[in-house]
Amino acid sequence: MNAPTRPVEAAALSSALAAFADEAWDQRIVPALTDYIAVPAKSPMFDADWAKNGHIDRVVRDAAAWVEGRRLPGLTLEVVRLEGRTPVIFFELPASGRAEGASQDTVLLYGHLDKQPEFNGWRRDLGPWTPKYQNGLLYGRGGADDGYAVYAAITALEALQAQGLPHPRCVGVIESCEESGSYDLPAYIDALKPRLGQVGLVVCLDSGAGNYDQLWLTTSLRGMVSGVLKVEILTEGIHSGDASGLVPSSFRILRHVLDRLEDSKTGRLLPESFHCDLPASRLEQARATATILGEEVWKRMPWACGADGGPALPTTTDPVEGLLNRTWRPTLSVTGADGFPEMKSAGNVLRPHTAFKLSLRLPPLVDGNQASLALKTLLEDNAPYNAKVTFHPDGRAGALGATGWNAPELAPWLEGAMNAASQAHFGAPVGYIGQGGTIPLMSMLQKGFPAAQMMVCGVLGPKSNAHGPNEFLHVPYGKKLTASVARVITACP
Repeated sequence: MNAPTRPVEAAALSSALAAFADEAWDQRIVPALTDYIAVPAKSPMFDADWAKNGHIDRVVRDAAAWVEGRRLPGLTLEVVRLEGRTPVIFFELPASGRAEGASQDTVLLYGHLDKQPEFNGWRRDLGPWTPKYQNGLLYGRGGADDGYAVYAAITALEALQAQGLPHPRCVGVIESCEESGSYDLPAYIDALKPRLGQVGLVVCLDSGAGNYDQLWLTTSLRGMVSGVLKVEILTEGIHSGDASGLVPSSFRILRHVLDRLEDSKTGRLLPESFHCDLPASRLEQARATATILGEEVWKRMPWACGADGGPALPTTTDPVEGLLNRTWRPTLSVTGADGFPEMKSAGNVLRPHTAFKLSLRLPPLVDGNQASLALKTLLEDNAPYNAKVTFHPDGRAGALGATGWNAPELAPWLEGAMNAASQAHFGAPVGYIGQGGTIPLMSMLQKGFPAAQMMVCGVLGPKSNAHGPNEFLHVPYGKKLTASVARVITACP
């Protein structure tokens, strides 16, 4: 490793990196993210007129200007634009201070700037586009998922240069289509591949943390198929007293169709093709993580009261099973509905159609595109009552579902560097946790650079609530994560 190893040197290094990160976050990153949160830069899936509205362009330009304003010696930056696609920031920083004969591998840093939509249920004093910094938490849409990434990545590199520490060649890819499944990203990866070099380490800052007390490494990510399931039975609504009993309810047909997919009593997905075997190493890590987090695995959720006035209960109170349910098992969520009038306008009418937005999370080893095609066949074939049943998956041809990711075996140098960083900046060893979300880039990069090591981490810890109301960025954790990333990069062999 290139980082100092003697105790006094290591302590001084940790102190210097921490001080630099603290000052950068307080003076530069929090103000930049405050401006960023105020811009409704919704991902294309949620803003069909994104190009015309200009919000994505605005946050990309602002981030690029901020990076260029830091004037890192040797750093170059380009906003890359392919026709009809969301823009990407690409930056490059040459290696510095490397010993003769050191590896020529490149470190690739990743984040995204597009956002999820507003959602409802925000605290009265908060809102998705009204940033608020309170008690170390920066509230608002997108700050934690994942607007901070480009600012933290550049700050980590600045911290190394400020201390005169060696680092490999580093490149950054900051996209603006991630919340739509990154369907624009493969074209950019192809276009940029000659400039990426031989990637030896990926630092992805779009993930989460089991707590705010230690550095967490993401070991796996689920895939996802999303889309709209629609059942049409009439051409127009008609009096329910006149037609019910003769015309089947579109909602009942939709429920019947979903019964092919899910056991509604248990939530288990029925097609075996949507399941995969659990690697023994992941089970072992889940047990270790369950020992750290205990009941917080499920108590961290914002439960409503149960019917008897007591707490609502999760699907399991076993921390190990809870971790596996949210990371290595398929699950179905209904995230939106159409065809229903508002309650105040809900007359006695048999509705002509019902549509649900489905979000199907897939285990890491299940192919997303194949699962999307299988789901469409399962839902559409042999429709009850010969109703018109359609499932339109999100994405584009050839990429209708996002494939999950299982991390490669950890190299000893990276395991040691992350543990040293966690001990230095958090006073606790690194933790290992699978995540239930999806980062499409990771499976792309693992195919393109099969020998690369992966440091997937992020600030999305307990109650940070990405995609939902009251999303926040835990700034003290962000500071320590930034310093930890710098320490890992300088340790690259």
